[in-house]
Amino acid sequence: MVALLHSFVGLAAVLVGISTWLTADLAGHGSDLVHLLEIWFGVAIGAITFTGSIVAWAKLRGWLFGKRVPGAPLLLPGRHGLNAIAALTCIGMAVPYVSDTVSQAETAIELEEQLQTAEGVVERLENEPAGTRLMQDEIKKAVAEVERIEAAIQVASQPSTDSRAFLFLMMLTGLTCLLGVHLVIAIGGADMPVVVSLLNSYSGWAAASAGFMLANDLLLVTGALVGSSGAILSYIMCKAMNRSIWNVVFGGFGTDGGNPTGEGTEIEGEVTVTDIEEVAQLARNAKSIMIVPGYGMAVARAQHLVNEFSGMLRKRGCNVRYAIHPVAGRLPGHMNVLLAEAGVPYDIVLEMDEINGDCPETDLVLIIGANDVVNPGAETDESSPIYGMPVIQVWKAETTVVLKRSLGAGYAGVGNPLFFKENNRMLLGDAKDSMSQLTALLT
Repeated sequence: MVALLHSFVGLAAVLVGISTWLTADLAGHGSDLVHLLEIWFGVAIGAITFTGSIVAWAKLRGWLFGKRVPGAPLLLPGRHGLNAIAALTCIGMAVPYVSDTVSQAETAIELEEQLQTAEGVVERLENEPAGTRLMQDEIKKAVAEVERIEAAIQVASQPSTDSRAFLFLMMLTGLTCLLGVHLVIAIGGADMPVVVSLLNSYSGWAAASAGFMLANDLLLVTGALVGSSGAILSYIMCKAMNRSIWNVVFGGFGTDGGNPTGEGTEIEGEVTVTDIEEVAQLARNAKSIMIVPGYGMAVARAQHLVNEFSGMLRKRGCNVRYAIHPVAGRLPGHMNVLLAEAGVPYDIVLEMDEINGDCPETDLVLIIGANDVVNPGAETDESSPIYGMPVIQVWKAETTVVLKRSLGAGYAGVGNPLFFKENNRMLLGDAKDSMSQLTALLT
C-alpha cells in the first residue's frame, strides 16, 4: 500500500508538470529557463516514481493484472548501458524542449511590441480632427491590425499540444516511465525494503518539484523533508545490509557481491518437522529465548499472540528478547511498527547488531515468518543473490524453531540451509494458529 501511495505522488507530479506547462504565460514568466527546467525535472522524477512504485507494489504482492510477478531481479543484457542512454537522452531532449518554448515566447514578446505600436497608431488617428472618408478607413484598418495582433498574441503566448516542445515533454514522460520500470525490476527481493524507502525519497522530490511549479512553499518544504529523510533512511539501511546505495538503484552496478540472478548452491539434507507439544516443551525448559519476527508474522497478523506468548514466558522468569533485522518484512521498520502496535516493551526489542553476539548463549530461537534474514547462505554461499548481506546468526543458538507455512524459498527466491541443520525444527502451518496453540499449552 505504501508503494502504491508513492506512485500516486509521482503521477500527481507528472500531471502538475504537464498542466503547468500547458497553462504557462509565455509572454510573462512562463518561458523562464528555471521554470522550464523545474517542469522538466518534476515530470522526469514523477514518472520514474510512478512506474517504479507500481512495479515495487506488484513485486511485493507477487502479481499484477492477474499474472504472477517474481521477486527475483530481472536483468536485461546491457542494462547499465540502457540506463545511461536513457538518462543522456532525457538530458539531450531538454535542449529542443527549452529552445522551442523560448522561441515561441520570443514571438509572443515581439507581437506585444507590435501591438503597442499599432495601438499608438490608432490613438494618433483617433486624435486627428474628423476628416475625410479616407481617414475613417485608415482608423478601421489600424483597429483591425490591433485585433489581429491581439489574436496572434493569444495563440503565441499559450503553449500548444501541436508544438515540438510538447512532443519532447511527452517523449520524456514515456522514456522516464520505462526507466522507472527498468530500474526496479532489476532489484532483487532482499533489497525491496530499501527500494520502498528510496521510492519514498523520490516521491518527496517529486512533491518538492510540484511545489516549485505551483509556487507553493508548504508543498516545497514538506516534499524536501520527505525526500531528504527518505534518502538518509535508504543510506542507513544499505549500510546495515552491507550494500552500496548504487547497487540497489542500478541492480548490482559496481559491486562484487553475490550473483543477483543466481539461486544459490543446491542444499542437501533432511528437514526435522516438529509439533506444537515439542515446541511448548522447549519453551518451558528454556531460560533464554530469542524471537525473530518476519513478514509471515505480518501476513498471519500474529503479533498480538506473539506478545501474549512472550509475556507468559517472561512471567515464568525466562529472558525473552526480540531480534529485528533492518530489512525484515517488506517496509523499513515494518516489524518495529507491528510489535509496538501489539504492545511489546521497547526495551526487549533489539536490532540485529545489538543481539547477534548473544545467539550462542540462547537456548531457543523462535523464527516466526522470517526466512532470508536468518539464511546462513548469506555468509557462506558466494553464488547466493543475498551473499554479503548481514543476517541474524540464529543457527549458533542451542535450538531453533522455524514457524512457516511451507518449506518454500523466501522472498529472495533462494533456499535456506538453516532448515536442514541438526539443531533446527520446522513447525509448519499458519503462524497465528501455531502461536494460539502454543499460548494455550503454556497457560
